[in-house]
Amino acid sequence: PVTNHAGGTLGGMSSGADLVTRVAFKPTPSIAQPQETVTKQGQDTTIEIKGRHDVCIVPRAAVVTEAMMALVLADHALRNMTARLDNVVAFYNK
Repeated sequence: PVTNHAGGTLGGMSSGADLVTRVAFKPTPSIAQPQETVTKQGQDTTIEIKGRHDVCIVPRAAVVTEAMMALVLADHALRNMTARLDNVVAFYNK
């Protein structure tokens, strides 16, 4: 294709172009302020998070997203291989 506006997939199938993903992260949920919560038994309690916290995932975002993309692609490759039994037999008879 001349352009890659679809991110490398068309209709869920690879177009042969580079795969382009867009990722969003939610903020880190732990804050260093007392928070009201409940126990498993339903009793009111207060928690306060102490210790080291990552205030920003940006330094690791590329590594995390690249690893997840690799896992998803490997999962789909395995699913595709096992879609037909003769593919599995051919793979193990090599």
